[in-house]
Amino acid sequence: MSLIHKSAAELGALVAGGEVSAVEVAQAHLDRIAAVDPQVNAFLHVDVETTLGQARAVDARRAAGEDLGPLAGVPIAHKDVFTTVDMPTTAGSKILEGYRPPYDATVTRRLREAGLVILGKTNLDEFAMGSSTENSAYGPTRNPWDLNRVPGGSSGGSSAAVAAYEAPLSTGTDTGGSIRQPAAVTGIVGMKPTYGGSSRYGLIAFASSLDTPGPFARNVMDAALLHEAFSGHDAMDSTSIDAPVPSVVEAARNGDVAGLRIGVVKEFGGDGYQAGVLARFHETVELLESLGAKVVEVSCPSFTTALPAYYLIAPSEASSNLARFDAMRYGLRVGDDGTRSAEEVMALTRAAGFGPEVKRRIILGTYALSSGYYDAYYGQAQKVRTLIARDFEAAFHQVDVLVSPTTPTTAFPIGERADDPMAMYLADLCTIPTNLAGNAAISVPCGLADEDGLPVGLQVMAPVLGDDRCYRVAAAVERALEGRWGGGLLSKAPAL
Repeated sequence: MSLIHKSAAELGALVAGGEVSAVEVAQAHLDRIAAVDPQVNAFLHVDVETTLGQARAVDARRAAGEDLGPLAGVPIAHKDVFTTVDMPTTAGSKILEGYRPPYDATVTRRLREAGLVILGKTNLDEFAMGSSTENSAYGPTRNPWDLNRVPGGSSGGSSAAVAAYEAPLSTGTDTGGSIRQPAAVTGIVGMKPTYGGSSRYGLIAFASSLDTPGPFARNVMDAALLHEAFSGHDAMDSTSIDAPVPSVVEAARNGDVAGLRIGVVKEFGGDGYQAGVLARFHETVELLESLGAKVVEVSCPSFTTALPAYYLIAPSEASSNLARFDAMRYGLRVGDDGTRSAEEVMALTRAAGFGPEVKRRIILGTYALSSGYYDAYYGQAQKVRTLIARDFEAAFHQVDVLVSPTTPTTAFPIGERADDPMAMYLADLCTIPTNLAGNAAISVPCGLADEDGLPVGLQVMAPVLGDDRCYRVAAAVERALEGRWGGGLLSKAPAL
């Protein structure tokens, strides 16, 4: 088996044992990126010398006898929404083209401290606003399963990089499903930790009460190892939870669901859901029952109002957060010829620098926050958010975890929903409630849809700081289905 096909845990063990160097591992993945990324467009920035320099530093630390973590020397693709001092950070937007931040995000810093080797920055929907990675100012990313289909969004570059074997691990952010939905449609594992469980410091903000950094991997254990590597309290983030990281690696190792109470969300399924998605979901629920879990149906009636509530709250926060991109301090500046006022330069810059979806959400959010409409729209949406949190609370009095399909359909063709924002937003139908409540949730592959042979994801939702429960169930599903896939689900993907 070549280095690019090994798991992150295996690569870490090989480097630790001196069987391969971090430089060799990095070079193998750089070669893969050079071979396939012109087709996939997962990366916005790759610097070979910077990457190899990081790898040499890991080898030197190892040779000096430094005690490094289990992922030291393992390459990782980093979503281009986390600040990095040695690489551009664009958030997929022309307004930040070429911007080099003066500091690392906390997640970036912790990756470096753990000895991970950052291969480059991955493509995304502009400012993480989208479900397909078609909203990037630098062109769409393509799904390695079918290059004519989307890889999900907004973290589509990160999911595609892992699915295409360009990196064994990647980072993403989940505001309304932007880790779980891409993971589902590219056949990999994606985890949204509890809100506040991973630091937002240095993460370019979309919606501050929702944004959550999390891991992508090709298996559950690798995701858990990465989760532990960059999570935990951060004094630089006022929303960071001052509590130990749940024991996610131990849970992934355990994977025993005997006696676990699993609730199937009644409101997720039926009209609008692809038949093949529902078939794989119900088979997986039956599988969990056969493994000793107790399965019951649970009703969460407020979940049906999550989508409209989210699309008032998230754009309102985006409207506020994106006001900082004003052509005065950093980034793009248009029309500054000495004859125009600051206001004119600002308007010209924002018109040229922001894409259509970002403008749409800024306009929607500004309207929802405006005088006379705040209570009717934003205020009402926050009340719905409370009801959703209460539905979760009631459900978790009955069960240990909730399950649903991750997304109603498999990956859709590029361009199919580009002119229909409402159809695009429906991709996040099942994922948004967890963001509004701040709970933990994971997507794990559970098979292929009959109609198109494309991946389907199972979503597992847990209470706040119940991240380990997500990994426990996901590991059980992964192990039980492993034999059916013969080498893993990604072995069924067309080779690039």
